[in-house]
Amino acid sequence: MTSTKAWSRLWMLPRHGSLSFWLMSIGILITMVFVGIAVFAPSLRQWGWIQDPTPNSILNNIPHSPPSTKHWFGVDSQGYDVFARTIYGARAALQVVVVATLFSAVLGVILGLLSGYLGGWLDRILLFLMDSIYAIPGLLIAVTLSFAIGEAARGIPSASAALGVAYIPKYYRVVRNHTVSIKTELFIEAARALGASPWRIISRYLFGNVIQSVPVLFSMNAADSVLTLGALGFLGIGLPVEIPEWGYDLKIALEGFTGEVWWTTLFPGLAMALLSIGLSLASEGLSEYFNPLQRRDLNS
Repeated sequence: MTSTKAWSRLWMLPRHGSLSFWLMSIGILITMVFVGIAVFAPSLRQWGWIQDPTPNSILNNIPHSPPSTKHWFGVDSQGYDVFARTIYGARAALQVVVVATLFSAVLGVILGLLSGYLGGWLDRILLFLMDSIYAIPGLLIAVTLSFAIGEAARGIPSASAALGVAYIPKYYRVVRNHTVSIKTELFIEAARALGASPWRIISRYLFGNVIQSVPVLFSMNAADSVLTLGALGFLGIGLPVEIPEWGYDLKIALEGFTGEVWWTTLFPGLAMALLSIGLSLASEGLSEYFNPLQRRDLNS
């Protein structure tokens, strides 16, 4: 066995040198850069490297100032420093993405396990409910829930919930179908014959077998939620105005857009696209690893 294959087996990643390995590496690198930006954004502001991204600072800025040493990404039509808003936008985006995808993954996995193993009336009700949600476009669900939540309660938790509801059926369908396919296996029957409770069977024997596809769905939904959050902000029903967010920045940029003022749309849009691409590339690599044929190749 070569050292390359040994490292691939050790770290459980696609083989070094393969296209998926490099795609996943690039995707993880891009994502980690945004994570670092989000984590250190408050420190950069305290050190004086970036301005205050809230309305407190707009009185000191000249609207539509071009990029310069004072304003690296220029100033938008309302006087916000574009560089500060772009940096802090990564912080808001990742907070919503993580909370939304964790919320949908946890709820979808639990419901899928219970529905697939217990069956009966619970399975029929959950199948009908999840299929109904799945038939509605995710953006439409997020817009509807955002309107229902109202402006007074708008924030990171409410935006995360509005986004996460649309992704629950994806986890549910995958986990439920996998649970149905393996709950009749001999090791499950043996555990049941030995007197294991349904909770023990689900948590000890089923969970480890059905959870393998969740990381792929997680990264795919995370990439989609970045764009959905941006769409909500662009419609003006995303996060509150005092929280920097890329979609809202694009909204106010297009309201005062002219052919000569290009920086107000370029940098927030580029940041949103890069984060979504990074998460999508990471998902491609994870998808190849969790493919049974790929795992067989890694162990050969």
